[in-house]
Amino acid sequence: MTFIHVMTPQGRLNADQRRVLAKTLTDAVLVPEVGKLTPEARRGYQVHFAERPLDMIAHGGELLSDRPSDVMLIDVAVMDCCWTREDRATVIRNIHTALAEACGMKTPSPAWWINFRIIEEGSWGSRGGVLSFLDLLEHGASHFSPERAAAIRTSLAVKYER
Repeated sequence: MTFIHVMTPQGRLNADQRRVLAKTLTDAVLVPEVGKLTPEARRGYQVHFAERPLDMIAHGGELLSDRPSDVMLIDVAVMDCCWTREDRATVIRNIHTALAEACGMKTPSPAWWINFRIIEEGSWGSRGGVLSFLDLLEHGASHFSPERAAAIRTSLAVKYER
């Protein structure tokens, strides 16, 4: 499961923009993670939109209610697999592009920040227990490109001596 949290000032995104972003942000992470666009794999991704009142966000030491600014914080949490520096950079670029397109902007605001967090193997719970990326490969192998599945298995075997 991958989680994408989008935190914005209240009213920054309308329902149509959130509807578009629900899919485009999912795909921004899904394609690098599984190695191909697999619409069925979207079920393993959640996008959460949270709005904050303008007096609950500060930028540059000032509340947005006093000095408006186009800020956003996107927090991406993924299960450990074989995330290379380039994979992470691709996800971050994909997210910036998706946000800019949904907001009708040519380029992203410099005040949009993205955190990419990898949740260590053994630190992810679902289905009443601990979930491994290897479980996902076993139950959804067709969602992954053969190259990506092999890279994930190799990476986890090396990292966690499996």
